[in-house]
Amino acid sequence: MSNTTQATNAALMARRRAAIPRGVGQSHEVFITKGENAEVWDVEGRRYIDFAGGIAVLNTGHRHPEIIAAVKDQLDHYTHTCFQVLAYEPYVELAERINALAPGNFDKKTFFLSSGAEAVENAIKIARAHTKRSGVIAFTSGYHGRTMMTLGLTGKVVPYKVGFGPFPGEIFHAQFPNALHGVSVDDALASVETIFKNDIEANRVAAIIVEPVQGEGGFNVAPFDFLQRLRALCDQHGILLIADEIQTGAGRTGTWFAIEQSGVAPDLITMAKSMAGGFPISAVVGRAEVMDAPAPGGLGGTYAGSPLGCAAALAVLEIFEKEKLLQRSQALGQRLTRRLQTLAAKHSVIADVRGLGAMVALELCKNGDAHQPDADLTKRLCAEATKQGLILLSCGTYGNVVRILVPLTASDAIVDEGLDMLEAALATALQA
Repeated sequence: MSNTTQATNAALMARRRAAIPRGVGQSHEVFITKGENAEVWDVEGRRYIDFAGGIAVLNTGHRHPEIIAAVKDQLDHYTHTCFQVLAYEPYVELAERINALAPGNFDKKTFFLSSGAEAVENAIKIARAHTKRSGVIAFTSGYHGRTMMTLGLTGKVVPYKVGFGPFPGEIFHAQFPNALHGVSVDDALASVETIFKNDIEANRVAAIIVEPVQGEGGFNVAPFDFLQRLRALCDQHGILLIADEIQTGAGRTGTWFAIEQSGVAPDLITMAKSMAGGFPISAVVGRAEVMDAPAPGGLGGTYAGSPLGCAAALAVLEIFEKEKLLQRSQALGQRLTRRLQTLAAKHSVIADVRGLGAMVALELCKNGDAHQPDADLTKRLCAEATKQGLILLSCGTYGNVVRILVPLTASDAIVDEGLDMLEAALATALQA
């Protein structure tokens, strides 16, 4: 391995630009050498507080000791067989645990993959196999991945879809409810009905896929009555409801799955990101009879359900129980929201503070007008935060939302220090 102890961020960025395609974006020109819970250190020895969490992957923090121990133990036994060739118990145990956690009073089955996009792709495959239908409805501002099917489902063009079309057919986008921007629950449901009138009849729609809280779209929370009415609409027409919980799952919102809080039981749920504390694994869990629709050989993947990922995911489940991280998520969300609302009272550029559990964001605007998104201020804020020693990420259809995904294991002192940095960064960004 190359010795980068004397390297600088700038020198490594120069090497990166020469060796790696520009399409692989870079939010921060920082190269990490160490991560510990909610803190990271770069190659120049500078310390940062991590409010990005690897884009919602590190709910249990960097290098949680119990996850590291579980993976080290697994390394001493075997690292890969391909589950479809030689099976192993951790895969089965993890499936049993996920089946028990998923909402719904019906039998469930789970299988594993490597990435969130793979999980969504396979959920669509399963829905089509079960219903014998082809159409899929997604929502504006939704994000579901970077593969061709998932890009088709994604409701944001720049930067994800630019130059990559055409996308798979029979994908349609309804409006996602957003009270701040004048889209009511009635409007959103009416837009689904409009698709049935203008684009595809309801009895040819296999699935409707929705994020209970939109991730990349701006942390827009789906109202619970919207999810309930969407469930009823799907039942009326024999359509499967898929909850994309890749960013919201694994306890981020205060329940293991965000959709639990609405009382809705989807037919299929996709998850990934924080379920294994930084190790690559994803899952599709759903009704047993729906999950059994594909024939043997129709599902799987060479690295799908990696033994290391299974070991890490089982450790994450134990950590959530031992450290009461669901309760911590709720308390952390309240702490973040209170502080950000206090900040919003001082600055009219903050159009909204919103979230569910510890999945919290603030939306920035111009002239105190929520309908004038301020992407430039958002960029300045994130850049200034990095200078302060805080790693932040932006999101939103217009790039004007700052999201907070700090590990649930972070101490109150670290969280408050990060919020102090955010407040100072905003003050500086407003003067630029």
